[in-house]
Amino acid sequence: MPADPDQPPPPGSRVGPAAGGRRWSWPRRNTPEQVRDRQHRLQALPHWDRSHDFVWEWPRPAGEYAGLLEALTAHVMLPLSVVGPLRLDLGRYHIDDGDGRLVEEGRGTEEVYVPLAHTEGGLSASMQRGIAAVLEGGAVSTYVVHDRMTRDSCFLFRTTEEALALSSWVLAQARQMRAWLHDPRNPLYQERVGGVPRLSRHGRLWEVDTHVLGSACHVLYRYTTGDACGPNMITRNSFALNHEFVLPRFTAATGIEPARVLLEANMGGDKKPSAQYFIAGGHGKTVLAEVTVPERTLRRVLRTTGKDMVALEHLGVHGSHASDMQSVAFTPASAVAAIFAATGQDLGMVGTSSMAHDVLEPVPGGVHLGVRFAGLEVGTVGGGTGTPHARAFLSLLGCTGAGGAYRLAQIVAAAALCLELSAAAAASTTGSVDFATAHLTRGGRS
Repeated sequence: MPADPDQPPPPGSRVGPAAGGRRWSWPRRNTPEQVRDRQHRLQALPHWDRSHDFVWEWPRPAGEYAGLLEALTAHVMLPLSVVGPLRLDLGRYHIDDGDGRLVEEGRGTEEVYVPLAHTEGGLSASMQRGIAAVLEGGAVSTYVVHDRMTRDSCFLFRTTEEALALSSWVLAQARQMRAWLHDPRNPLYQERVGGVPRLSRHGRLWEVDTHVLGSACHVLYRYTTGDACGPNMITRNSFALNHEFVLPRFTAATGIEPARVLLEANMGGDKKPSAQYFIAGGHGKTVLAEVTVPERTLRRVLRTTGKDMVALEHLGVHGSHASDMQSVAFTPASAVAAIFAATGQDLGMVGTSSMAHDVLEPVPGGVHLGVRFAGLEVGTVGGGTGTPHARAFLSLLGCTGAGGAYRLAQIVAAAALCLELSAAAAASTTGSVDFATAHLTRGGRS
């Protein structure tokens, strides 16, 4: 396939060598020829170190990655550790086709081995220590209590009155919106843009909420997306709703036309920690995890006491309030990011998926630790989950079949709870000496 036409550089920009030395031309496609062209241009840079040429050597054929991203050029390798066995009491879930309710269809206890792709010294050892503490007393129990993905479209009008008119109209039309979107005879299912259907059959709309600010009406479409994480699905369906349902029908019914329409206006909870979704969920899977740890295990395995753990939580909660921290937790992002990297999740969603709230309470003979993840944005099909390494580790976790996304969300929550347990135990020791020692021995290099 021939290279794309040359593109002029932006005014005042500095660019690398171009064909003929006159025009900027950066090959943008993922044909083998253009991949090699990009590599050769980077190798030709005067500061490139040829000892780094190993980044061009593919662990698998480059074609297996070509459909996942643009401008494919090289690879990066993260070391991966495996910890376990993590004993889980977890649920099996599905969405009721009639009303969108999340239904638990059964539970079971299993042991899984957790892959962690990371370079954080001490992370694997700490999680393994938390897992060991759990194994002494039983299992981590996990529950999925909510599942939605939200896209926030926005319609700007001239007055608040017009925005309120749309709000009332949308709320009255929610059932008709669902019927139109899910009608298999909808011709948009047959239309394609770049080979992709304009509508996704797997992005199921369940609720439509509105929020009026000034002369703008935010329309919050809430979906389920099967075993996919789903942002692309809900983007396609929301765009179609805006332009093929809302705009023509609202204008015909009221004579009011918006001055501007945005597909996403930052109330959807997409890749940004949000107070709304921290409380109510709605952008990912809301998962609860719990474990009770006996006092003897706290002392023998975690080298702390229930009294010390409770004291740490008391001070930590006040520290969270004082800093206006979005989450009330110790270090959930480390576990979330490591499992996300291993299983091909969207790394841009680590921030929102790490919104967590720990609650530690003394119970007779030990402590009870509960963690709430407001929105774990995970999928087991689509996107990076199709990379060879992701398929391998999703298979290791037993997450490649129907319902795999619910299973993965629970494993992430349980693994993060084990890390929370271990890290908090280390920090609760006198002077936090265990916490400091772990960082010195596991991660200190300078």
